[in-house]
Amino acid sequence: MSSPRAALGITLVLSAALFFGVCGPFGKVVIQAGLTPIQVTWLRICGVGLIAVIAAAWPLVKVLRGGGRLPWAALALFGITAVAAVQAFYFIAVERLPVGIALLLEFMGPIVVVAWVRFVRRTVLPRAAIIGVLLSIVGLCIVVEVWSGLRLDAVGLLAGSAAAACQATYFLSGEKLTAKVDVRVLLAVGFTVGTVALAPLATPWAMDWAVLSSQVTLGGVETTGLASIVMLIVCTALAYGLGLSGLRFISAPVAGGIGYAEVVVASIAAWALLGEALTAPQIIGGLVVVAGVFTAQRAVSVKTGDAEAVEQAAVTKV
Repeated sequence: MSSPRAALGITLVLSAALFFGVCGPFGKVVIQAGLTPIQVTWLRICGVGLIAVIAAAWPLVKVLRGGGRLPWAALALFGITAVAAVQAFYFIAVERLPVGIALLLEFMGPIVVVAWVRFVRRTVLPRAAIIGVLLSIVGLCIVVEVWSGLRLDAVGLLAGSAAAACQATYFLSGEKLTAKVDVRVLLAVGFTVGTVALAPLATPWAMDWAVLSSQVTLGGVETTGLASIVMLIVCTALAYGLGLSGLRFISAPVAGGIGYAEVVVASIAAWALLGEALTAPQIIGGLVVVAGVFTAQRAVSVKTGDAEAVEQAAVTKV
């Protein structure tokens, strides 16, 4: 992986993290206005899906005309897990927990990525990776303040954990699919599948659409639920497009580590737009989680880089 390609990948994934980070408050105010988390998720996915289908029309026609075959099963799985489920679980967590806590739980996903690389791909990881996992678990215990009897909502904690598993799928499957499929086609199929999969749960035909015209407050500014949903859709579309494009240039473990910038952005956005503030132990625990994931991700990155260097040396020798 050349340096310019790596730099481009890092820039794209970091930009995606920034857009993902501001999504929480836009969705939460609409949930508080009367829609369920699943309904907000469905509107989000449906809106991005429309944009993606329009953008992917020509690339998809070219593939089909050229007799190319798409990995439909893998694309459908991506849509169900990395699009629909991760967002649904995240907004269920956001409804019951502060945005920063919900996002920290979701971002245990990179730890799942590290575990997958170690036990499924059977890649031997350095000791730092294991230390990073343990640090993250300790940090998470501090975040949820286990000594106080787990005062945070249990359903929210479970939803955040489920979001972490689905987020790991986003990085792992996205890394493979972007090497085979145009990002626009991946997004179009993924979000279409996600829209259809969530429709029976979101029941859009029974949704209180009047909520979209109701007043909501973001950062002390009065706006409408519709405007908040539009911002949510735009930020989501940009985040997925940039993030998946970045996965063409850097590995899933590296992208997962960079994506932790989203936690910081989300916490700042929740403070600025919703007035949410974390307690001192939660801030300390969050920093420990970030340190643990960074340690684990860095270990995987170094290991991968060493392997590539050895392989390149062998090729040069021949």
